[in-house]
Amino acid sequence: MISRRNFVRKTALLSAGLIVQHQVGTIATIRKRTDVVCIGAGLAGLSAAYALKQKGYKVTVLECRDRIGGRVFSHQMSEQLVIELGGEWVGNSHSRIQELCNQFKLDLINNQMDTHLIYKGDYAPAGTWGFSEPWSKKWEQLLKGYADLTDKDKQHLDQYDWWRYLVNNGCEGRDLEIRELLDSTDFGESIRQVSAFSALAEYAESSEKNEMDLKIKGGNQQLAMRLADAIGRENIILNCTVTQVQQTDQVTITCTNGKQFTADKLICTIPAFALSKINWSPALPAEQLQAINTLQYARINKHAVLFGQRFWKEDGFDMVTDQLPHYFYHATRGQAGPEGVLISYSIGDKAAVVANQSNAVNARVIADTLQPCVKDAASLMRKQVNYYWGNDDISKGAYALYGPGQWFTLRPVLSRPFKHTHFAGEHLADWQGFMEGAINTGEEAASQIIG
Repeated sequence: MISRRNFVRKTALLSAGLIVQHQVGTIATIRKRTDVVCIGAGLAGLSAAYALKQKGYKVTVLECRDRIGGRVFSHQMSEQLVIELGGEWVGNSHSRIQELCNQFKLDLINNQMDTHLIYKGDYAPAGTWGFSEPWSKKWEQLLKGYADLTDKDKQHLDQYDWWRYLVNNGCEGRDLEIRELLDSTDFGESIRQVSAFSALAEYAESSEKNEMDLKIKGGNQQLAMRLADAIGRENIILNCTVTQVQQTDQVTITCTNGKQFTADKLICTIPAFALSKINWSPALPAEQLQAINTLQYARINKHAVLFGQRFWKEDGFDMVTDQLPHYFYHATRGQAGPEGVLISYSIGDKAAVVANQSNAVNARVIADTLQPCVKDAASLMRKQVNYYWGNDDISKGAYALYGPGQWFTLRPVLSRPFKHTHFAGEHLADWQGFMEGAINTGEEAASQIIG
């Protein structure tokens, strides 16, 4: 089976032959260059810088936030409990992040969940609900048939949305409504906004739990910290927002604080929204600018609630609902103590609504939603923390969302190097929304410089 990664690489090469030819023709020159600046201290930028540092390159990382990690954002909910307000899961097939964790002596612990359901006011514990038998059989056929899709088939699928694909293949009624609840949780927006190919490829190629398998013990941000230590903290400059990139025989990067940096090569790993705010001289190609301004990011809101006791009992508890909180999961799995945290994970329009409410309102809504499985959740609440990625100053969303007709058009354009600049980041990965993808793209950008 040709994976999405291999297929995208093949089509990108065909559509960017001149760029590839240019890279091959100048590889001897590139190898002589040693100074590189990486914009962004998320996992993509840190991974790129670490790969270059290991090869003896001089690397400087510029980060506009006051912390390292980007959209990996661990939060100390109490003295004993850590949660993730950003990137959460490590998949069983995510080999590179697992290798790095092993290298830096970071333990990975089980983070798999067994999903409960609240649908039309009825509560169904894990293992007691499912799809109809006809749709379950059809779904198995669709996943199995993915291996036989031709390149033309895949490009055709990309032209319409995931909701339409499901309907066209006989998904309807309760099956369709629950499918939408589950799948919109994965993509962060309505499945009417997601490329059918992008969705099918992710489900057909991912692990049984859709890569929701593991997490780093003590917080995912630890990996960012270990990478930063290996790069050298003195080489990472925080609170440094890039405003201008000028490319002549070298690259000159200017920040809002007036600092300037000169390098032979630049790796830009920031999200599309932040990328659009940089003044490029010469200007980025029109097609690339259009792609940057077209790409959307999923609106996700994480509302964490610390409860005085873990009334949900199972360590691997999660629950999808048809209510405003949308999806609950146990965010302190594997962490000892009587207290525990459930995160209410809302998407799209729901996320925007939740983000605008007070803690008192959200507490009431969460308690009402949880009532079918616990009668008085409100009395057990001890603390609330909310983060809405849709309003994040840098990304304006949690992760990239490729809509119908965009996977094979926007992504190759966004990936193209421009003069001395290479691009990386979660939005250019094989699957969006995973730390593994950020790492992969950062290391690939570094390899283009190393040669």
